[in-house]
Amino acid sequence: MHQRVREGLPHPTLPVETAERVRREAAALLEAARATPFEEAFEHEGTRYLRILPKANQIPSRLDHGSQHVYIKEVGSTGRRINQSVVEDDVFWAWAAIETLRHTGVRAEELTEPTHLALVSYKLPETGEIVPLLQIVPSKSNEERLLLVSPELASVLATIVKRLRDANDGRIPLVARYDHHERVTGPQLPHLFQRWPYWQAQVMNETGIKRLLDRTLVATGLRDAAGEPLRYTPHDFRRMFATEAVTGGLPVHIAARILGHKTLTTTQAYLAVFQDDLVRTYRSFLDRRRADRPPEEYREPSEQEWRDFQQHFELRKVSLGTCGRPYGTPCKHEHACIRCPVLQIDPRQRGRLIEIIQNLRERTREARGNGWLGEVEGPQVSLNAATAKLNSLSRAPADGRPQLVDLGMPVFTDPPATPTPQGESPHAPDTPDLVRLPAPPHGPGRQADPASR
Repeated sequence: MHQRVREGLPHPTLPVETAERVRREAAALLEAARATPFEEAFEHEGTRYLRILPKANQIPSRLDHGSQHVYIKEVGSTGRRINQSVVEDDVFWAWAAIETLRHTGVRAEELTEPTHLALVSYKLPETGEIVPLLQIVPSKSNEERLLLVSPELASVLATIVKRLRDANDGRIPLVARYDHHERVTGPQLPHLFQRWPYWQAQVMNETGIKRLLDRTLVATGLRDAAGEPLRYTPHDFRRMFATEAVTGGLPVHIAARILGHKTLTTTQAYLAVFQDDLVRTYRSFLDRRRADRPPEEYREPSEQEWRDFQQHFELRKVSLGTCGRPYGTPCKHEHACIRCPVLQIDPRQRGRLIEIIQNLRERTREARGNGWLGEVEGPQVSLNAATAKLNSLSRAPADGRPQLVDLGMPVFTDPPATPTPQGESPHAPDTPDLVRLPAPPHGPGRQADPASR
């Protein structure tokens, strides 16, 4: 999905310009055909056409019906006749769908639901300005929301309303919409995206809108990386709307409210950020940071500074592993590494860590036995930290890698000589048997201190 968005965003206006151009051409050809009597030729944009009256409409009672649908055919062509009325209607609604999708970012289901009643106005309390809003009824998230109508979107919606009123004596027909997801038929409302495909008005569905989008994109001539015609889905326009809005400076939490998302994670998954956008943003961040920080921090380091930097990593090597403290910071635990949380234990020092734990247990037991209560707390704190580090070595890594288990070193011993039955070949005398030593205990000092069980 992100790949389709990246392929489409470099040409954001080409589908819109193509839809507008095709709409104007289809409307002009329809007007020229309607001004021409039946069975007569006319010329448009350098091409001669013939207006045709189908035989089924040549009956006097059907002449009015024949004038509603305009059929044309190129002069001298043997191809099929064209119902220019249907062609013009298809390209108009394709243009209306593309414009509405790119200005609102609504879902395909939400595109077919707006009615004339969804256009409301809101008065700003500070300035008293009246702003138009488009009400999006609950769909996927079951939460309605209001979208600010931009001047471009207002022009598109006004064109749709005018087209419906001109074709229906100044009113918008009431049509019932069938919800394919809920499988119920809603009440009769003045839906905006309604057509007359047959003998009555019907609300457009998602499949029909996608088919109109595909036809418009074929006319653009856009190709993907594989050389195939570029395909857009209504949801791709939603992703492009989110990407353009956020990269243009709109905060992501505001974009989430506009798109109707409950979490920012969903909105962030819609963003198809380009590599050049990442590089440009990071470079601008570096420029701002360098402007705020003192310039002497960006000078060339001296040899002594390089030597100190390299020596820091050498000093991080301790007996039990590696110290993870940042460069240039002192040790805050006075090198009591066994207690330090940034100590990274080397797995090869597991045996040494077990010896330290056993020694700490003996020191703690000795202090308690002699009544040296002031000497108990120090070894006990070290014992708890060492036990936690040993347990961390025993646990499996969090990234899914297999747990490292010490199986011991294999020992090769010569097997005892046994008599060989007649007819069988004896074993080679130098073939050893593999014997594995038992693994060390995983718990600290469990065999040495039975009371700890």
